[in-house]
Amino acid sequence: MKFDFIRAQKAFHAVRTLCRALEVSRSGFYAWLHRPASQRSVDDSRVVAAIAAVFDEHKGRYGSVRVTRELRDHGVRVGRHRVRRLMRTAGLRVRSRRRWVRTTDSRHQHPIAPNLLARNFAVGAPNRVWVADITYLPTRTGWLYLAVILDLYSRAVVGWSMSRRIDG
Repeated sequence: MKFDFIRAQKAFHAVRTLCRALEVSRSGFYAWLHRPASQRSVDDSRVVAAIAAVFDEHKGRYGSVRVTRELRDHGVRVGRHRVRRLMRTAGLRVRSRRRWVRTTDSRHQHPIAPNLLARNFAVGAPNRVWVADITYLPTRTGWLYLAVILDLYSRAVVGWSMSRRIDG
């Protein structure tokens, strides 16, 4: 980790100064710099490529357990903890599904308003028929409910309101 930092910064600072600041030897840095990659790091890069392929194939929905199972099915010998570590270092995070939220309770005892329009949406004059609808919007702080009233003749918004609660 320190040697990586020195390699990245040696264009801006002297290697001697960097080594002294990080309390490592210059000879150790140069030995590390010219040392071939270890077999484990070569294997890790090969496994990361396979993990990324499985991860992309399943649209980012598979976590380490399912990725490990897929890799084993394809003949790659790998453990779940190694897959988890490599996914973390590669920045592969699972995209979780959005929760399904029930917004309508049709089994209630409240009176139901009569259907006065009977799907006849042709209106001859403004401000004779208004229609309303409510929707909910996900935000970082929770759900935001939006109610809108439209004039059916002109399709103009007559009024609207937003609230954090559906009954507010």
